[in-house]
Amino acid sequence: MAEKPLKRVPLAFALEAVPSKPAKGAAGGLPGSAPQPITSIIFLLERVYTMEQIRLGIIGVGNMGSSHIGNILAGKTPEITVAAVADRREERRAWAEQTLPAGTPIFTEGSQLIAAGVCDAVLIAVPHYQHPVLAKEAFAHGLHVMCEKPAGVYTQAVREMNAAAEQSGKVFGMMFNQRTNCLYRKMHEIVHSGQLGEMKRVNWIITDWYRTQMYYDSGDWRATWAGEGGGVLLNQCPHQLDLLQWICGLPKTVHTFCHEGKWHDIEVEDDVTAYLEFENGATGVFVTTTGDAPGTNRFEVTGTLGKLVCEDGALTFWHLKEDERQFCRTCQQGFQLPEMEKLTVETDGQNPQHVGVLNAFADRILHGGPLVAEGREGLNGLLLSNAMHLSGWLGQTVEIPFDEALFLQELDKRRATSRKKEGASITFSTEGTY
Repeated sequence: MAEKPLKRVPLAFALEAVPSKPAKGAAGGLPGSAPQPITSIIFLLERVYTMEQIRLGIIGVGNMGSSHIGNILAGKTPEITVAAVADRREERRAWAEQTLPAGTPIFTEGSQLIAAGVCDAVLIAVPHYQHPVLAKEAFAHGLHVMCEKPAGVYTQAVREMNAAAEQSGKVFGMMFNQRTNCLYRKMHEIVHSGQLGEMKRVNWIITDWYRTQMYYDSGDWRATWAGEGGGVLLNQCPHQLDLLQWICGLPKTVHTFCHEGKWHDIEVEDDVTAYLEFENGATGVFVTTTGDAPGTNRFEVTGTLGKLVCEDGALTFWHLKEDERQFCRTCQQGFQLPEMEKLTVETDGQNPQHVGVLNAFADRILHGGPLVAEGREGLNGLLLSNAMHLSGWLGQTVEIPFDEALFLQELDKRRATSRKKEGASITFSTEGTY
């Protein structure tokens, strides 16, 4: 690992440097602190002077890659330093040269960065088809990997990536930054602890992904089957599909209506409605689009002990005093509702987003701490996304697991006739969009 620009100090020197007594008239311990035992001071000094940083190579410095660089340069990830970057676009390499410290290696291809031996880990933030390809190369070179969402475009490639990660023994994380949101973490806790009872219904209307035509025209790969592999399901909604399966589990069947180019001049889906059925009989509806202004973000989960609603930055729990199934069978009135209380759920208020994911990634590598999302978990949300696409293409209900070879055949049909786009390469700020 690359060390911070702090000199490694032997413990013996630390012993000599720390007086056994405070100087006359001075407080003991570190500046601004209460007197400390000498052993505590030695421990603190030793940790400060021996802390290491992860040398991170960032592959792709577009919308997301440049955002990650900004966070790291701002000191928000103290255990990570940008050791190198790669991008195929000359204008983005020029931006990196102006932005990063002098002498930072800048490559044209991610493969060059991976093979250069200048990094401990890579962050992959390139068009989706390349995610599994570059991740497998990085694992083969003994590097840790953080992958932007989605894990890939089709599940067969992601399964190969997961196998390569397992074989390498390296740390593999997915950039599911919405799992750091205190509201979704609390929903996960309530559902999985049984406080909501048995799940009955899931509804998520997530239509606040508004995008203009300029957004889709900003890159030749965007919103094409050959370049991106999908639309709102694969670009904007991997976060929600991950959260849905993380909190509620994967459904057993989906029936989806995918409208391609309904609101924009694009060939992929920009308006989707899906009906879900779960193993226990619970049902769900998932609605998304990039064409609504204003949009809505309302995630509702109903169980036999009440209902959770996440909307407008708040989590509300209608908690039943008695299980609804028991109440239904025993109540002697026809219209009476179960007794309930409406609670505004308290959380820890923490929502570190991308910075939280990266800091956890560094902590796992350096100290063995937990990741926000294990890399292999990227497969689950993609299973749901692929099943929705396949259902829309075939016009029928699709079971999960589904025929993954059939999905790839259908995708390849669309890639073969995909639009060849030409135009400007534009990078937008993503600040405040998640």
